[in-house]
Amino acid sequence: MILVTGGTGFLGAELIKQLTDQGLTVRALRREKSKIPDLIKDNALIEWFMADINEPSTLEEAFSGVTQVYHCAAFVSLNSKHKKQLFHVNIDGTSNIVNLCIENNCRLLHVSSIAALGIAKKGKQISERDFWEYDSKAHAYGLSKYEGEMEVWRGINEGLNGVIVNPSIIMGKSAGFEGSGAIFKLVKEGLPFYTNGASGFVDVEDVAQSMILLMAAEVTGERFIISSGNMHYQDLFTQIAQGFAVNAPTREAKPWMLGLAWRALKLVSVFTRKEPSITKDTATSSVTLSYYDNTKVIEQTGIHFKPVNQIITEITQYLK
Repeated sequence: MILVTGGTGFLGAELIKQLTDQGLTVRALRREKSKIPDLIKDNALIEWFMADINEPSTLEEAFSGVTQVYHCAAFVSLNSKHKKQLFHVNIDGTSNIVNLCIENNCRLLHVSSIAALGIAKKGKQISERDFWEYDSKAHAYGLSKYEGEMEVWRGINEGLNGVIVNPSIIMGKSAGFEGSGAIFKLVKEGLPFYTNGASGFVDVEDVAQSMILLMAAEVTGERFIISSGNMHYQDLFTQIAQGFAVNAPTREAKPWMLGLAWRALKLVSVFTRKEPSITKDTATSSVTLSYYDNTKVIEQTGIHFKPVNQIITEITQYLK
């Protein structure tokens, strides 16, 4: 039996779809108030199991008969006020999953993040050999994913049969205008600014396919960057704008401008009680040049990633 945590999430739903498309039965975890995505709704091959990864007592029964676990569940936020919840879910929750995998002799594929990788030296790409130099002042999400990954490495040292994947920024049609799709909405509505940063991007379908291939591979105690390619944010915004046939951003948002923006929005949020659209962490990330090397996963699985240009075209056509 295959167990998937975070089954109602963006990546979890795509993973379950691909597994069930192969005729495999999947037991998927969901919380009581979670909405099942249309992508996998009414799928007879899914056994939904109500549980919370932070409550081990509800998890034990879910592991009955399970041999493979895909741990996709996570809390995502670049707002430092969510630090406590980020640590609770991404570290403590992962620790619970690791412990139960060891106890039940399950193979684990853990979804970490590029946020748990090292900072590249100037002019070089980040690879699996890089490890983030611990910094207690780093943004809470990155720190939580780093510490969560450390729980998996701890399990591997205790005999866990496990593999870690570090996806870059995951995009896909099924995200709509939520999550990574929010930038498509901003550009479509007339975003005037771009930032001088860069990152890696990948289609959600390719991430799920990579995970399935790695689960089946005879490899353990390894991590793999899952990324299609690197792109500067200015080019990303321009291609999205072209896809929607709107004006592309033409003004660069300088670091000092972003600094004023996140401080002002933080103050406004105190009175409106709404999440600020820019935080200190998102401002910092938007001007960081990060390039990722996907050689290892390609050599291991033979996967052919969908080019970032194609991903953008498909999403804009779908969202029009």
